[in-house]
Amino acid sequence: MFLILTLALLPLGLIALVASLQAIRTADLEKEALLRVAVTQSARKLTADLQSDRTAIELTVNALANNVADPGMCRRLAFFLSSHDADGGRFYIYDRAGRIWCRSDAPEPAGIAAAARFDQKTVELAPASQYLVSRVRSLNGRMVALTYYSRTHLESIADPATALQNRQLVLRQGDRRIVVSRSGNAIVGHMSSLSARLDPPDVLLTMSVRDPPATVARMLSLFLPLVMWFAAAAIGWFVVNRLLIRPLVLLRRVVAAYQPGQVLESVGRVRTPAQEILALGETFRAISEDVATHEAEMAEGLENQRKLTREVHHRVKNNLQIIASLISLHARSAHEAEAIEAYASIQRRVDALSVVHRNHFAELEDNRGVGVRPLISELSASLRGTAPAQARRFAIQIECDNLHISQDVAVPIAFLVTELVELAMMLAPQGAMRIAVQQDEAEPHRAVLMIRSEGLIASDAMSALLEERYGRVLTGLSRQLRAPLTHDGETGSYSIAISVIA
Repeated sequence: MFLILTLALLPLGLIALVASLQAIRTADLEKEALLRVAVTQSARKLTADLQSDRTAIELTVNALANNVADPGMCRRLAFFLSSHDADGGRFYIYDRAGRIWCRSDAPEPAGIAAAARFDQKTVELAPASQYLVSRVRSLNGRMVALTYYSRTHLESIADPATALQNRQLVLRQGDRRIVVSRSGNAIVGHMSSLSARLDPPDVLLTMSVRDPPATVARMLSLFLPLVMWFAAAAIGWFVVNRLLIRPLVLLRRVVAAYQPGQVLESVGRVRTPAQEILALGETFRAISEDVATHEAEMAEGLENQRKLTREVHHRVKNNLQIIASLISLHARSAHEAEAIEAYASIQRRVDALSVVHRNHFAELEDNRGVGVRPLISELSASLRGTAPAQARRFAIQIECDNLHISQDVAVPIAFLVTELVELAMMLAPQGAMRIAVQQDEAEPHRAVLMIRSEGLIASDAMSALLEERYGRVLTGLSRQLRAPLTHDGETGSYSIAISVIA
């Protein structure tokens, strides 16, 4: 048996040797893949952070260039930039004459000459001062904003979530170079490097990782399978014959004597240090109890999941109600009619989403989806409650079959009804509206939503409102519902097919 085991394990030893070599190769490939993921992730995070700041700076620069900025705009920009930059978020806005219009408290670092402030480059490295400079020009070219990012801030943003030891991050732009790694020390020895482009693409982010040195332990790991081959053959003969085969024979006899409806005899008389064999015999006897226990645990887990889902919907509904209350409080402090109407418009849409969550939570236990009739009824009452003063008498008539829809359909329907009701109230505040939802007899899974009002009859005022705001929203909602939104200008009606739960 020893010779048989020796010859049988020889191919395994050779395979293990090849596998060790392959494992080392695989580890190197995994390290390279991990490095590629890390540098790509760092480049994306850094690009996203720069783009986010550029969006806020563009608003301020264009407002200053067009003389429409309010006194607190610079302060808000400084607060926005310093909120996530430990260095204080340094920015400076100049005009063509070199006058500074807006700036942070910290002095401007060296690196960008006055004559180069209006250059075309959106991002520029300043190795002398170890800053990355983001340049944003106004649309009319009158002003430019320079934002300076320190090496410490760049490191905190570009730090990848992947754990890589002895790494170094370097930003390159042509012959310019900034080291942004935590240690700042050069990597000694053989290293692996990969680069990823930022936006703009002329800036490269390079990540370098030092390769582990060749050690004695690593070399021994290559030949360890051959050493273990002979030991495995000797140990295997004893283990297989004395500790496995005989106890398994005894266990087979016990299992062979089992009759349906009986409990297996104890396998304690099987003498073996292999506790797995003893546990195997006990497992046959306890399997029925385990099945019952697992079923009880699954039922308990399902109940906990149901409670958790109920709690999530309840909290979402409460949060939406809090947001609506805050909007209402702000609306009371507004004095201009346009601002008050803007607050009311936002509140109507938050209320619409809150109504969807409340109705979805109500139907959650039966898993029937959201009821169309209570959804539209509650939504109509909410819209009338927040209607403008001139539209307080606006009437809404509802004709709806007993239908249910999913939450993915309920949300765009709620917003669609809100948009059309608000549009009708603006055009015909003393009018009325009829909302009907009827199931398609030919297709049980489809229904037709029809909204009709004299305020929706085609007119120049309606065309202007659709072109200015409502048309894009209605088009987007119809795409979410994956059905065309049809408008009959003569009767003032909108209709769209929706999916329902049969």
